[in-house]
Amino acid sequence: MAKAVRFYETGGPEVLKWEAVEVGEPGSGEVRIRHEAVGLNFAEIYSRTGLYPASLPSGIGVAAAGIIEAVGDDVTGVAPGDRVTYTGSPLGAYSTERVMPASHLIKLPDAIAFDTAAAMTMRGLTTSYLLRRIHSLKAGDTVLLHAAAGGVGLIFSQWAKLLGVKVIGTVSTEEKATIARAHGCDEVIIYTQENVAEKVRELTDGVGVPVVYDSIGATTFETSLNSLARRGLLVCFGTASGPIPPIDAMQLCLTGSVFVTRPALADYIADPAEKAELAGELFDHVGSGRIKIEINQRYGLDDAVQAHRDLESGKTTGSSVFAL
Repeated sequence: MAKAVRFYETGGPEVLKWEAVEVGEPGSGEVRIRHEAVGLNFAEIYSRTGLYPASLPSGIGVAAAGIIEAVGDDVTGVAPGDRVTYTGSPLGAYSTERVMPASHLIKLPDAIAFDTAAAMTMRGLTTSYLLRRIHSLKAGDTVLLHAAAGGVGLIFSQWAKLLGVKVIGTVSTEEKATIARAHGCDEVIIYTQENVAEKVRELTDGVGVPVVYDSIGATTFETSLNSLARRGLLVCFGTASGPIPPIDAMQLCLTGSVFVTRPALADYIADPAEKAELAGELFDHVGSGRIKIEINQRYGLDDAVQAHRDLESGKTTGSSVFAL
């Protein structure tokens, strides 16, 4: 029988329950997929705590890879036996199998393993839109990236290197700094030891950076603003430490007429053609070995509580997956 992780109330990791579930047959526009690997992403913590509202009781998880077992009526583009990956709603990826909309699936090239796909689909597509859609970067530009040793961070730094973009990364420990440097970070600031904004100014001859990529949120917002060059852009694409504070328009003026955006991956993959383009470039880089996906933590789905504890505590580096 199929099994899944579900939660009946919001709260800490302990609200996650591993239980048997009925899957059923796919309806119109749907497929039934057997998962081979499931991604572990910070977005799932937002669902579990209620920051991202869910109708309870609920499944959890937004990214996985596997094999299509059955398709419903009006499904085109995929067929039973196809290798696929996905990211996005509806929740429920923490499961051995599930029924879901076929439109969310992306065919997976043979060159990419299931665990690699589960680890990278959300993080890789996020990196893809950050580097290829948010701001027109050119070779020689220098940007600031928080959480440089995380899943997005390691992909971002490698991809930026391919584009000739220099990355100043922030991390919490020397161990994480070593990992970030090994994956393409040109400069690494250990934020527990140095003032990030001051160090950024020092590294950029007092100018600051044209773009800051911030997945941390509440605790880094001021630092990020103060690291920007005049008319720079702050990209707040995550809230690991909590939501960003209310924005004072005058503060943006006084900081150098800077800009702030809070993008969501869903708005960059809503168009099938754009999603295919972003995924195609990602798969090409990973399949060729130009970008390596570091899976540094593996769990069983029945150990989701511990996986969430590890992720929330900042213990993890690179990507994490549930192996089935």
